[in-house]
Amino acid sequence: MSERMTETSPRLAYVVRGTSGPDVLLIMGFGMGKELWEPQLAGLEGTHRLVAFDNRGVGASERGDRRAFSMALLADDACRVLDAVGLERAHVVGVSMGGMIAQEMALRHPSRVRSLALVATHPGSPRYVLPPREGLVLFPQTFMGDAASRMRTTRALLYPPEFVSSTGEDVLDARMRQMMRRATPTPVLLAQIAAIARHHTVSRLHRIDAPTLVVRPGKDVLVRAAGSDELARRIPGARLSRYDEAGHGVIFQCAERLNAELAAHFAEAEARESRRSRARAG
Repeated sequence: MSERMTETSPRLAYVVRGTSGPDVLLIMGFGMGKELWEPQLAGLEGTHRLVAFDNRGVGASERGDRRAFSMALLADDACRVLDAVGLERAHVVGVSMGGMIAQEMALRHPSRVRSLALVATHPGSPRYVLPPREGLVLFPQTFMGDAASRMRTTRALLYPPEFVSSTGEDVLDARMRQMMRRATPTPVLLAQIAAIARHHTVSRLHRIDAPTLVVRPGKDVLVRAAGSDELARRIPGARLSRYDEAGHGVIFQCAERLNAELAAHFAEAEARESRRSRARAG
């Protein structure tokens, strides 16, 4: 991927894949870089123009002078990436923490969001911020021990045992190495954790008017599946899509199905917008 940088500060690293079709902004989650979107970049670039970026402090992106992060700040960053590419609007897809940023983007900058896809995420509040018990045990272990140990723990955190056994450890280890290639500095991780802890959109979700798809992995041990249910209930017209066999790593585990569903979601949103425009003109 040919990496570019925003001109505004802090400078953010991003890539553009595809040259035509609907414009899509991909927002990654906690501590991870844009390369984790490769299943979607590879699967959709033939028919879409996709933009993926590193959140501030991650990968090649600068951290800036803000010690504390917030979802509002990170949503403003996402809009700066759109500005750098020259896009007024885009279909916005966010996974995990990236889904929290996407919610805030839709609330703060509705004119920039053509449609919204929220994957393996939640609306905040004490009810949803803490992982299920298994995730609470595994998450701290992803920072402990040697690289091999951290890789095994991360794999268990992201993928159900059935998927691990059917896919093969070699394939998943390659994915883990991709994830761990560039370690995110601890101060940035702590700033992201603080932003997640303060994330709370429950009382504002009714204001989102972008066509919304909510992807609910049923075997997620990091983000409670009930958080997806809450998003779908509170966002007007949102559609809930259940991936009952999937874990938190759904963008890799179910890439083919997810890519097809995202493409259909984008097309439906554009068709709806076109119908509204014709109705106003008539």
